[in-house]
Amino acid sequence: MPQLRYIDALTLALTEEMDNDPDVFIVGEEVAQYNGTLEVTKGFLEKYGPKRVVDTPISEAGIVGLAIGSAMAGLKPVAEMMRMDFALPAYDQIFQHAAKIRYMFGGQFKVPMVLRGPSGVGNQLSAQHSQALEVLFAHCPGLKVAVPATPADAKGLTKAAIRDGNPVVILEALRMYYEKTDRLEAIQKGLSEVSDDPNFVTPLGQAQILREGKDVTLIGYSTMSIACLRAANLLAEENISAEVIDLRTLLPLDMATPLASIKKTHRAVVAQEQWGLYGCGAEISAQIGERAFYDLDAPVHRVTGAFVPMPYSKALESLAFPNEKDIAQAAKRALFAK
Repeated sequence: MPQLRYIDALTLALTEEMDNDPDVFIVGEEVAQYNGTLEVTKGFLEKYGPKRVVDTPISEAGIVGLAIGSAMAGLKPVAEMMRMDFALPAYDQIFQHAAKIRYMFGGQFKVPMVLRGPSGVGNQLSAQHSQALEVLFAHCPGLKVAVPATPADAKGLTKAAIRDGNPVVILEALRMYYEKTDRLEAIQKGLSEVSDDPNFVTPLGQAQILREGKDVTLIGYSTMSIACLRAANLLAEENISAEVIDLRTLLPLDMATPLASIKKTHRAVVAQEQWGLYGCGAEISAQIGERAFYDLDAPVHRVTGAFVPMPYSKALESLAFPNEKDIAQAAKRALFAK
């Protein structure tokens, strides 16, 4: 299998689905003439034409509204947000319409649309461009929410979302977009490998074990899954064996995989970029407490972003953003808890 960067895997997924299905089209700001803000759709306008790669005004509500309407009419729109932070002006369309139409019309109308874009903390992109807002989407029945961590899942989950038949939000790991494949390979062999099979998909709602271990379970998603792998490497230097679970989707949420791991390790650390208060990690921790209480030998430990707007200063940004050392420290607290 070829080794690809995260961004190249996204482009490949969109290309394969547009080649496979003429109902799939791209809509968003600068997706056509400017190749997409981060060049995910580079060359798409020349290949597919202006009816399938549609530039829009700067109106997120308009983009999502267009996607909802065309999806109800039988097309399969993929709506790009320059940043998922900017989906907030369209939250009414997403929450009140895309997520509810199929239910309110008794299944007579479907909304087979994808809302995708870079999410989470960038590199010195400051407070309005560095937010992990997945909890806003994962809280809403009627949506599905994918959070790919690896290039393989960037491709596989995107393809699964386009084929799903429901509104799916894909929160792409901004920090992983241009990650070099050799750096990923240094963490774990095969992490950058992406299937070239055009029918390869990653099932929605199915977590995966990125690394097996016996002492503590590290649970993450998006960039934090990679941070958990780095933390597992640090812990291995101290003869601590960490199992790493990548959730891959938050809605539907596969808890069976992490619960089975905790039954073996008896300790858990949940890591997220988000602010800790009311975050997805809180829900995951609560479910572990409710469903695996008697398997735990220590409280569930959470590692989260600092509860502040993201600073522009690189030094302050690094303090506000959780990393592998924070996760490793949390794992040791869980291991040596009394």
